[in-house]
Amino acid sequence: MTTAKDIMEKKVISISPDTDISKAVEILLNNHINGVPVVDSEGTLEGILCQSDLIFQQKELPIPPIFVLLDGIIPLSSSKKLKNELQKIGATTVEQAMVKNPVFAHPDMPISEIASLMVEKHFHTIPVVDGNKLVGIIGKEDILKVLIPLDKKIRK
Repeated sequence: MTTAKDIMEKKVISISPDTDISKAVEILLNNHINGVPVVDSEGTLEGILCQSDLIFQQKELPIPPIFVLLDGIIPLSSSKKLKNELQKIGATTVEQAMVKNPVFAHPDMPISEIASLMVEKHFHTIPVVDGNKLVGIIGKEDILKVLIPLDKKIRK
């Protein structure tokens, strides 16, 4: 059975929570990657930053729906959700834009489970964590390479 440790990229590009957003964009574009793990100084996974998190910044300011009843204003959406959206739109550091507590794989997780996570949750990049340390990363291409016969494998 093929597992995460068999297909993961071990040379992981990562960034810290205090990385400037423009630097993070540069890292994603220059390395042609969809997402980058966010780690602290000890290599502990803090979050993940994906292209979609950065595209979120181009979103228009959301106007929360309200309901007026007897001169009272009742919000129809949570103020916490609005606060989170405003924070992401105005993010200047990775910590403000990243997904905290991301879904991750363990080194011994079967690729069938990783593929299910990618499909069901619409994730394109899955960090691999051993204990609490980032040890690898798996992207869609890593899953697809398993489908290629051994004699025709694409070299990294």
